[in-house]
Amino acid sequence: MKQVILALCCVFFFSTAALAQNQEVEYKLLATNKTSTMQKELNQAAESGFRFSGVMGGETSFGGSETVIIMSRPKVAEAKARYEYKLLATNKTSTMQKEIQEAGDAGFDYCGQTVFQTTFGGQETVVILERDRREKPVRREFKLLATKKTSTMQKELAEAGKDGFGFVGVTVGETAFAGREVVVILRRQ
Repeated sequence: MKQVILALCCVFFFSTAALAQNQEVEYKLLATNKTSTMQKELNQAAESGFRFSGVMGGETSFGGSETVIIMSRPKVAEAKARYEYKLLATNKTSTMQKEIQEAGDAGFDYCGQTVFQTTFGGQETVVILERDRREKPVRREFKLLATKKTSTMQKELAEAGKDGFGFVGVTVGETAFAGREVVVILRRQ
């Protein structure tokens, strides 16, 4: 419940900023229990000018365990496609490190992450990445830290910070191979 409130606060902040500029905002809610279809839905919404606003995984009343994504766009006469999205989902953090770095090499940047029970993949960590089609791709280096012990995470964060990595996201969830883990994603350009 706390995570849903946090996600709604982020959407409220974005909406408040848009309204402060006297712009109406349109929203699109995407929800699925299959991560394989979510990337397609994200990019279809992006083709209509929508941009990622927030993500949360969890149990919904009627859909069961779902990933819920909120997308938004200013309400204007003509919305143009600008962004494209990549969704990474895995229950192995070592696989996620490889995949997120490949996306960073291709110019994608971090948007958000969550953990939830998928229909076919089991408990998965999901990361959403975005690339601006109008800008020249900028390579980003990502570092994924995953551990069961918060004291170990503190040490790893301190080392990564010394190397110039900045924090972008954290989840706590159960992965198939490591059990309950704290998963932190860091980035440097």
